[in-house]
Amino acid sequence: MPNEILSRGITRRAVLGGMAGAAALSIAGRAFAAGSEAPALAQLVKDGKLPPLAERLPKKPMVVTPFEKVGTYGGTLRRGLRGSSDHNGILRMVGNQSLVRWNLEFTAVEPNLAESWEVSDDATQFTFHLIEGVRWSDGHPFTADDVVFAIEDCVKNTELYSATPAQLAVAGKPVTVEKIDDYTVKFTFAAANALYLENLATPLGQHPTLFPKHYCSQFLPKYNPNIADDAKKAGVTSWTELFRSRCGDIEIPTRWGNVDKPTLDPWVVKEPYAGGATRVVMARNPYFWQVDTSGNQLPYIDEINFGISQDVESLMLNVISGKIDIQERHISVLANKPTLSQNMQKGDYRLLTLVPSASQQCQIYFNITHKDPAMRKMFADKSFRQALSIGLNRQEIIDIVYFGQSEPYQAGPRPTHPWYHEKYARQFTEYDADKAGAMLDEAGYKKGGDGFRLRPDGQKVFFSIDVIPTLYPDLVDALELVKAHWAQIGIDMKVNTIERALYYTRGDDNAHDAAVWPGPGGLDPMLDPRDFFAFHPQGSRYAIPWTLWYTSNGARGEEPPESQKKRMKLFDEARSTADLDKRGAIMKQIFDIAAEEFETVGLCLAVGGFGIIRNNLRNVPEKEPDSWSWPNPGPALPQQFTFTS
Repeated sequence: MPNEILSRGITRRAVLGGMAGAAALSIAGRAFAAGSEAPALAQLVKDGKLPPLAERLPKKPMVVTPFEKVGTYGGTLRRGLRGSSDHNGILRMVGNQSLVRWNLEFTAVEPNLAESWEVSDDATQFTFHLIEGVRWSDGHPFTADDVVFAIEDCVKNTELYSATPAQLAVAGKPVTVEKIDDYTVKFTFAAANALYLENLATPLGQHPTLFPKHYCSQFLPKYNPNIADDAKKAGVTSWTELFRSRCGDIEIPTRWGNVDKPTLDPWVVKEPYAGGATRVVMARNPYFWQVDTSGNQLPYIDEINFGISQDVESLMLNVISGKIDIQERHISVLANKPTLSQNMQKGDYRLLTLVPSASQQCQIYFNITHKDPAMRKMFADKSFRQALSIGLNRQEIIDIVYFGQSEPYQAGPRPTHPWYHEKYARQFTEYDADKAGAMLDEAGYKKGGDGFRLRPDGQKVFFSIDVIPTLYPDLVDALELVKAHWAQIGIDMKVNTIERALYYTRGDDNAHDAAVWPGPGGLDPMLDPRDFFAFHPQGSRYAIPWTLWYTSNGARGEEPPESQKKRMKLFDEARSTADLDKRGAIMKQIFDIAAEEFETVGLCLAVGGFGIIRNNLRNVPEKEPDSWSWPNPGPALPQQFTFTS
């Protein structure tokens, strides 16, 4: 086992050209001579309220090379959240402390809390060597026991999780995690899992470092025989509810709602994300385990203040008036770009460029597994979906909503990706209202006296499409044009604008007619294949019950048709294949089948995004990937962001 990992050069991806100077990481191959620390922490040490820096850092801490220069301590970074369900806005900024992480270019997995690892030849075993001496934010050591506890006691607990998360299960069986020594853990899968390191670097791979054993064990029956009484005293109905409220999970608000829970993040919760809150404040973690090239403990910035705005207009006003230091979330709508460009001097900021990893700007998911048999039959009719697709004037949508900055597109990898699939991407995108009408006539959807079509059972064709206006206002505008286009061919549709929590609830309950979301998988088709087959329990909105069947190995949900089961099998084969050429050949088979089945309807290729960075905030790359799998801006290492005077 190598006892050190040297700083490595960063591979440049052509599509992200210009992102030079990435913040490289390394593990010092010697006992590190501690440099300075934040003045407030130094004062706590002087007052005897905090151990000296050398006792808080690992002996060989992870070294971050700042993006531009060694920074200075101080300041509060201001960033915006939107409403009460924007917890992932915090995750993207703060919560990226997994065993491994992505490099800046989104091309390679880098060391993080694991300084090195070995993978068995058959990709079934992953042995991780943790940085020795890392401490949780309360000073308690982080060891292999925490990783084993997080997976074996928490994630594999069937009362907490109805099914083991997909990243931690292969061939229908969950991973086994065992402690080799205090700083070595081995993950063993039932079959090859060649994509595990990549998945581990995404937000959904954070479970191994999420639950500190010394704190979260008190909320499990295995470790606390009085847990039922504790739950009752806390005013909740079960120990599982108490666990969630105290220890959270990757993607729920309570992850940021408990000031007492220890973390490994650069900043810890000071003012929690709770009902009625107008802001969330994160304060520096005195035990954070990374340093800069001069040995100075990170982070540089004292606090992060997430102001909570109830609407995008308020957030935009804060940006323009200079009250936000870095923001792209919620404001990255093309209609906002002229306003942001015109106010750069007034707001004292520069623009941030986001390179999309998504495939589709607006994917329409008809609920093929609808609870109503007649609606299910209509949505499952491929000719119906094809007719509606060619009944869309995509170029008009692109010109009006996206200022001409896109092209008609269905789904699949982006044109620059080596796995680009022409048929899957381009079929049924040519506008032809007459042909669409003829196809609907032939399929049995005849026009009634009011000009709108009737189903074969005599009922009017009518459905609603769920959309979140606060999150994706452009999709609302696009759908209003979709509604007009479909009205011309006799289809009546409602644009159902709802808030985010209800959107998810309707999807989880399989209670929606249709829904829209940006379609992922443009640059990372293996990491988020939700549109290619029923993969994501919340994201594959055309067939949520099929995804539950897949993720539970048939124990839940609804058994899908053979074409889906074949793709599920092929994907399991692809993610167990280390050879990229062979993996690509398998994925082509998936795209071939998905193109033939035509389950979703896309509008146009995802367009590039943007954001703002205040001019006095430095060490921030001005060009970043835009992806959930690369949860921007987190992999750009906000802990090394710094303010200049």
